[in-house]
Amino acid sequence: MSDLAIKLGDRVRRFRKQRGLSQEELAHLASLHPTYIGQLERGEKNPTLETLSKITMALDITFEDLFYRIQPSRKEKNHKIINEILNKLLKRSIEDQKTVLNLLDILFKWKD
Repeated sequence: MSDLAIKLGDRVRRFRKQRGLSQEELAHLASLHPTYIGQLERGEKNPTLETLSKITMALDITFEDLFYRIQPSRKEKNHKIINEILNKLLKRSIEDQKTVLNLLDILFKWKD
């Protein structure tokens, strides 16, 4: 199992669960076998572009959504918290993102 395959599988699982779909339901929507979806989510399979296209269409996401910030990294532990913050911020409105930025500015000025 490659690091990238595991990350991709985790991302597929996260989007699937966000949409309230079971592996079987996603498989049906993507015209794939449920066993394949499980193997993909565990990082045991490397999907083709065609398969990824079926999955992104079934999940109603783009390739960009699926691959956003997926990168093999030796410093993954150091980036985990940053990635969690970014993922949470990306789900919020631009106004909320600006508010968080302003709060960070205030916090960092207070700490200095």
